[in-house]
Amino acid sequence: MGCLKLQSGINAIKEEPEDSEASFPDKERSALACIINSEISVVLAVMRRNVRWGSRYTSGDDQLEHTLIQSLKALRRKIFSWQHEWYTINPIVYLQPFLDVIRSDETGAPITGVALSSIYKILSLNVLDLNTVNVEDAMHLVIDAVTSCRFEVTDPASEEVVLMKILQVLMACMKSKASVILSNQHVCTIVNTCFRVVHQAGTKGELLQRIARHGMHELVRCIFSHLRDVDNTDTSLVKGGTSTLQEVGGLHSDYSNGSKQSENDNSASDYNTQTSSGSFASNTSAGMVGATGETIVTSSNGKDIDSHDFHLMTEPYGIPCMVEIFQFLCSLLDVVEHMGIGPKANTIAFDEDVPLFALGLINAAIELGGSSIGRHPRLLGLVQDKLFCYLMQFGLSMSPLILSTVCNIVLNLYQNLRTELKLQLEAFFSCVILRLAQSRYGASYQQQEVAMEALVDFCRQKDFMVEMYLNLDCDITCSNVFEDIANLLCKSAFPVNCPLSAMHILALDGLIAVIQGMAERIGNMSAGSEPSPVHLEEYTPFWMVKCENYNDPNHWVSFIRRRKYIKRRLMIGADHFNRDPKKGLEFLQGTHLLPDKLDPQSVACFFRYTAGLDKNLVGDFLGNHDEFCVQVLHEFAWTFDFKDMNLDTALRLFLETFRLPGESQKIQRVLEAFSERYYEQSPLILANKDAALLLSYSIIMLNTDQHNVQVKKKMTEEDFIRNNRHINGGNDLPRDFLIELYHSICKNEIRMTPEQGAGFPEMTPSRWIDLMNKAKETAPFIISDSKAHLNRDMFDLDRDMFAIMSGPTIAAISVVFDHAELDDVYQTCIDGFLAVAKISACHHLEDVLDDLVVSLCKFTTLLNPTFAEEPVLAFGDDSKARMATITVFTIANRYGDFIHAGWRNILDCIVKLHKLGLLPARVASDAADDSEHTAEPGHGKPPTNSLSSAHMQSVGTPRRSSGLMGRFSQLLSLDTEEPRLQPTEQQLAAHQRTLQTIQKCHIDNIFTESKFLQSDSLLHLARALIWAAGRPQKGSSSPEDEDTAVFCLELLIAITLNNRDRIVLLWPGVYEHISNIVQSAVMPCALVEKAVFGLLRICQRLLPYKENLADELLRSLQLVLKLDARVADAYFEQITQEVNRLVKANATHIRSPMGWRTIISLLSFTARHPEASEAGFDALMFIMSEGAHLVLANYVLCVDAARQFAESRVGQVDRSVLALDLMAGSVSCLARWAQEAKDAMGEEATKASQDIGEMWLRLVQGLRKVCLDQREEVRNHALLSLRMCLTGVGDLNLPYGLWLQCFDMVIFTVLDDLLEIAQGHSQKDYRNMEGTLVHALKLLSKVFLQLLHDLSQLTTFCKLWLGVLSRMEKYLKVKVRGKKSEKLQELVPELLKNTLIVMKTKGVLVQRSALGGDSLWELTWLHVNNIAPTLQSEVFSDQDSGQ
Repeated sequence: MGCLKLQSGINAIKEEPEDSEASFPDKERSALACIINSEISVVLAVMRRNVRWGSRYTSGDDQLEHTLIQSLKALRRKIFSWQHEWYTINPIVYLQPFLDVIRSDETGAPITGVALSSIYKILSLNVLDLNTVNVEDAMHLVIDAVTSCRFEVTDPASEEVVLMKILQVLMACMKSKASVILSNQHVCTIVNTCFRVVHQAGTKGELLQRIARHGMHELVRCIFSHLRDVDNTDTSLVKGGTSTLQEVGGLHSDYSNGSKQSENDNSASDYNTQTSSGSFASNTSAGMVGATGETIVTSSNGKDIDSHDFHLMTEPYGIPCMVEIFQFLCSLLDVVEHMGIGPKANTIAFDEDVPLFALGLINAAIELGGSSIGRHPRLLGLVQDKLFCYLMQFGLSMSPLILSTVCNIVLNLYQNLRTELKLQLEAFFSCVILRLAQSRYGASYQQQEVAMEALVDFCRQKDFMVEMYLNLDCDITCSNVFEDIANLLCKSAFPVNCPLSAMHILALDGLIAVIQGMAERIGNMSAGSEPSPVHLEEYTPFWMVKCENYNDPNHWVSFIRRRKYIKRRLMIGADHFNRDPKKGLEFLQGTHLLPDKLDPQSVACFFRYTAGLDKNLVGDFLGNHDEFCVQVLHEFAWTFDFKDMNLDTALRLFLETFRLPGESQKIQRVLEAFSERYYEQSPLILANKDAALLLSYSIIMLNTDQHNVQVKKKMTEEDFIRNNRHINGGNDLPRDFLIELYHSICKNEIRMTPEQGAGFPEMTPSRWIDLMNKAKETAPFIISDSKAHLNRDMFDLDRDMFAIMSGPTIAAISVVFDHAELDDVYQTCIDGFLAVAKISACHHLEDVLDDLVVSLCKFTTLLNPTFAEEPVLAFGDDSKARMATITVFTIANRYGDFIHAGWRNILDCIVKLHKLGLLPARVASDAADDSEHTAEPGHGKPPTNSLSSAHMQSVGTPRRSSGLMGRFSQLLSLDTEEPRLQPTEQQLAAHQRTLQTIQKCHIDNIFTESKFLQSDSLLHLARALIWAAGRPQKGSSSPEDEDTAVFCLELLIAITLNNRDRIVLLWPGVYEHISNIVQSAVMPCALVEKAVFGLLRICQRLLPYKENLADELLRSLQLVLKLDARVADAYFEQITQEVNRLVKANATHIRSPMGWRTIISLLSFTARHPEASEAGFDALMFIMSEGAHLVLANYVLCVDAARQFAESRVGQVDRSVLALDLMAGSVSCLARWAQEAKDAMGEEATKASQDIGEMWLRLVQGLRKVCLDQREEVRNHALLSLRMCLTGVGDLNLPYGLWLQCFDMVIFTVLDDLLEIAQGHSQKDYRNMEGTLVHALKLLSKVFLQLLHDLSQLTTFCKLWLGVLSRMEKYLKVKVRGKKSEKLQELVPELLKNTLIVMKTKGVLVQRSALGGDSLWELTWLHVNNIAPTLQSEVFSDQDSGQ
């Protein structure tokens, strides 16, 4: 009874059973009768409390009960006798008695309230549904009765109860299953009645006010929730949509200030919305009635609605009632015209209650109607024009609450109807949001904050910014809303000379929402190539460029890019025009935006559609008397649409586009063009265009008169009317028309100096009318969807958008990050940085990514001068620095491909971490490929003072630390060794945080994964490492600088080894850096050591893979030969070991003479180095043993190196002997090559044979040199080796000339040299020279006899033979230790005799002539007789001695 129970949620009806039988099965059918019976009892009981109803009254002669009581009792008698199903019983039978009580004006408020409760209870039981008999009449009867409720007011409380119960019953009607059969008229009546209750509640208690408003909201939500189910038709209450709204000012005043009807006596309270309950059928023109009784909705002509519209209103409710309700809700906002709301209002000069209530209802309707509103032109038209106009006005309200509600409505409209509200949205952002969100337009801080919150809400919509760009920024007739929003967010996030505020954080949220939206759209795509440029090949009227299909991204995306290109060019052209109009037009002709030969239409459209033009220059151009300018003026006027506009509105719109010139002739020309166009489109009451011209002049004069401060005596209304007599074709214009014009100009000045270019204009009525006209012709609103994002050109559009805001965005986020103090703000900034990095990388914007890296590196504090006593602990306590550090290296690892100059800053951070001892050892040691670790331990490792073994420690173990933490100064690379206190828990925690941060950075991945970097980025990384290492200086450098240089060099070597496939790219820079280090080193140090061994490692690792680069790699090893003597001496043993490893691993990959020359040169140098010679000789043996790796390219070099080892006295004699064996054994290679050349034939084979001969000659020449060695064993073994090389070369087929060279340069020379040594040196220097001479003489005899047959054929044989004889003669006479050698005395005659016998046997030495002409014979015996006179008779004993 007294409990108010409102249904919550408009979908409550859906939760009920599908039919009444579900609630009342057969066995409980009597339950409903009991319920109705109890309700009858309650009503009767309350009525009997009143004396009027408690006694009988007399009617005529009989005492009778009142008809109300009789009907209730009659119903009680019937209900238990009904045996049929309830849905077969006419509901009017059991509802009518209660409704009679409600209608009666004799009942008091308590009785009426109980009757309403009974009706509510019956309705809530879902007895009435579409299956119920006569349900339509029953529902109509209930609504008619409730809306016609009459009762006596006994006390205020009971009156409020009745009002609440009226709301309950009406709401139950709307939520009932049978509500769908309600007519449009009944729904309008329900809304009207509820609004009356809301209105009347202003004088009642707070509870009733709140319930009434809530009920109105629920009602609107319930009605508009069915909009989605309505057929796509648009019937309306009045044909042609001509229904209008009457003034409701009195209603609003009463609503705000309380009803004047506040009597609490027993006067009747009438809530009937019509004159009587029975008058509804005949008075169908009655619509929504205000509290004061006037009709709010009527037909525009004041006549009764025709039968067609009557039919619409009696149809089941749908679009007609929704249109009227929505129009009524919009009319509640008309208060703006009466309360003076405007942008210049400084206080809340109106009661915000009414507009807030109206806006809340409108928002509820839009929330529930959603996109379905767009299917119904009438509803859509209200939203586009009337509603949005009010939203624009209330958007500038000083009330933050109203502004917030307006913004929520616009957000809902954007979500559901943005395709139909393109220009309205542009106007709202330009004239409301962007104006209020910045302080320069006089908005309060609260307004700025609400506007910024709304803007951020929009930015959080995934596709909002991209759609603004596509539809507005790329449209030449629209402003650059995307660009303006981006600039505003960046600017608003900047804390300029002030601490960080909530506004700054809010703007940052919006900015990052935009950036993250871009990042999500691109996903993991990659640009792949530069964006395709847009060009205009020929002139096309830019204002007529159209898209073939706005539904297909393949069409509209390229069209949008083209249109944006045109817009940018027009803006540039406008800038040129503002400086020099002639050059501006020429520029546009050059870009094909204007024709080569200017025509008036194209210039007029340039003036009309290009933003940023100087309006003074445009006005001067249009007012010029030049014939072309006059034509442009007329074409310019023809670009306006003045249909259905008042003259002053059209004139305002026209004069906003340029500044009206000051000269009267120019003014006349301008107004003539305007008047002609206006009269053509909107003649209205004007007789001709001259009337339009004269009236326009008069308006201009009135405007000057009223708003010029220098005019003291202002024109009156009568003066204005008098001035315009007889101008309309000789007749007067209507007085009301002129009065309206007069007051319009007086209240609202026509500004002769329009706003220039930039800034956000106010929305004036004339601009709104123009906007609505443009909306009819504007290009369709483009929806950004996933299909569009797959288009290649769309990717380029995203790039264009990001390019506009990337720089300011990075700066804004950086400044906020710098000023912030909270971790959640830090994280927001970090998210923004990562999103910027992702987009930059995707679009290959290396400069943007570099700027981001540079900015972030500043926040790591690693690049700052270290003033803190404990920088590691300071870093661990600075969460901002740690987050920035992690972000820097996250970007480096994810998007390193597109970092160029930023590598320098990253390397600076890495170097600082290294100096603090915070880097893991694996950054340097494991940066190379894993195969490095499979090498044998101890082979080729640098000395123990190298970076990898001593300088780098593992994570968590700082350099020179001991114990759990060691001394914290050691973490800071301090050199003091004074005892320190144990660290505190805070210090331990800070240090642990620091180490965790470094681990999260994954710094080592930058170098180990460098093989995946793009070439440009890799090259920049290498250059950054070289730059970070610093240029080496001659002389000593500080230990810290050297440590840094060593660290950077190791990383440089690591990425070189990791990028063997791209060594050609890296090698020049790496080689130059190592060369500078090597050539500048004057003393042994870790840096030169790392350079030399790094160079050798590179060669070892890359030779197998880069044959085309082998020569260059091996040539680089010549740097080792350029080492300063002190440096070379310190490292020569290790260098040789590395060369040894290189040779053994890569001998087959060294093919060129130059490469072998470098290697063999290094090995040769080791021959006289005590520590290095063993490894050097080992490498040489590997090459030469059994000719394993001897090739034509290295043969001579190896032989020469072997000779040097044989001559070297550093090692044992055995090694020299072994070297000689290597030399002698190499002859087999020459024999093999000679055979191969012989088999090959041809010119190349001949050349190869010659080369082999030269090699053999170099071999024996080398052995000749060793034959002079001081050491007897070496000397003698060399002679034996030489003898073997001279006698065992039959397969070489050496030419005779080569043998002659060999005798002259090798055999004779070695004999002569040995003879000289034997005679000129002491025994101490050369022991047992006698034995050596014997070996030499035997070598001579052996070789000569072996070659005798071939040599004897030569013409120079005689000379050769005499040379042999002369050496034998000398050796016979030589004195060793002052006396002739017995061995030689015996050996020489013996060898000579043997030789002569062989020569005789072979017919070489015979007497050819008896006349004395045989010189060989004579010369032979001449020399032989000097050696052994008896030999001739012994050898030629059978010949006559005389002969």
